Amino acid sequence: MINKIMNEKIKQAIKILKEKNIDLWLIFVQESSIMQDPTIEIVVGKNCTWQSAFLINRKGETTAIVGSLEVENFEGKGQFNKVIGYLKSIREPLVEYLNDNKPNMIAINYSRNSVIADGLSHGLYLNLLEHLKGTGYEKKLVSSEEIVSALKGRKSVTELAIMQEAVDKTLEIFDKVTCFIKPGITELEIADYIKSIVKEKGYGLAWEEDHCPAVFTGPDASGAHSGPTNKKVEKGHMVNIDFGIEYNGYCSDLQRTWYVLKDGETSAPEPVQQGFNVIRDAIQMVADKLKPGVLGCEMDDIARGYVIEQGYEEYPHGLGHQVGRKVHDGGGGLLPRWERYGNTPFMRVEENQVYTIEPRVPVEGYGVSTLEEEVVVRKGGAEFISKPQKKLMLI
Repeated sequence: MINKIMNEKIKQAIKILKEKNIDLWLIFVQESSIMQDPTIEIVVGKNCTWQSAFLINRKGETTAIVGSLEVENFEGKGQFNKVIGYLKSIREPLVEYLNDNKPNMIAINYSRNSVIADGLSHGLYLNLLEHLKGTGYEKKLVSSEEIVSALKGRKSVTELAIMQEAVDKTLEIFDKVTCFIKPGITELEIADYIKSIVKEKGYGLAWEEDHCPAVFTGPDASGAHSGPTNKKVEKGHMVNIDFGIEYNGYCSDLQRTWYVLKDGETSAPEPVQQGFNVIRDAIQMVADKLKPGVLGCEMDDIARGYVIEQGYEEYPHGLGHQVGRKVHDGGGGLLPRWERYGNTPFMRVEENQVYTIEPRVPVEGYGVSTLEEEVVVRKGGAEFISKPQKKLMLI
């Protein structure tokens, strides 16, 4: 399965190189088990010890230049047409490759905006410059940001199938949690129950165990990325959970909200229902407009503007992020025009990217209303991967 996905991603990378008019993508790494370039898991699949160069060119050729003791690790795996070993220095085979191919633009993994395209350490960059000194190729280096962002974001058929399964299995767990939540139980007990199901099923957690799942009950709950506490669920509380699993190498990321009825209540109070409706409707409004070519910040504008228009404070985070191998998969996002996000709010949405949509509002006296759905962007618009929560769940 992993090799199948990598071969799909390499084909995508070649297509992207042609699209961006870049001749060569050079992934330059060393001791990658200690300092792993994020692109290793996308198109290489194995770590290396010595300085190594993994090269994909727009002609469709893939080459690995690795230490002589590691040649066998990369031969016959399907990712590389040619594997070249060296003993004393990578400089000679690397420069020979470049002279044979004569690239005018060489993308390397540095970026000021995208973490996933910034895997080349400064020290290795200096080493690369030393290897290329006097060849002229040191003047042809450009950032791989556009390549890596597109490659990570544009999910292949196999990737999307796995991600759909991950979401389906996450929703099954949420269904079980609905039957488990009751007054008197703590956030930690709910979290432990969820983790017990994850362990029983053989899944992984999508992020760090201390706050996956994140469970919040009632007013004055902890911040959005905080872990569960001994705070007890009470009647009249809103309860929300942020949770995802890691399944076959890919993550899910969803949030759901419940209301615990007080004695005599048959429905949620108006402020609780209104808070839920605003979040639900904001998500749908964004999904209706999300399509290839729009800017991520334009999507955030829709939800943020609607939340403020309905009388709530703006949520203190971006509207949504990409999901994939990591729960925060990098690249562009559905983000506000805040300096902290660099240029990522202004990157255009592309077909087959997967995003979360996750606004939130506080409901005074009751807790927080928040939902998080996952959508895939198709040519004609967004499709929900997760079955959207359209009704407030009552306990």
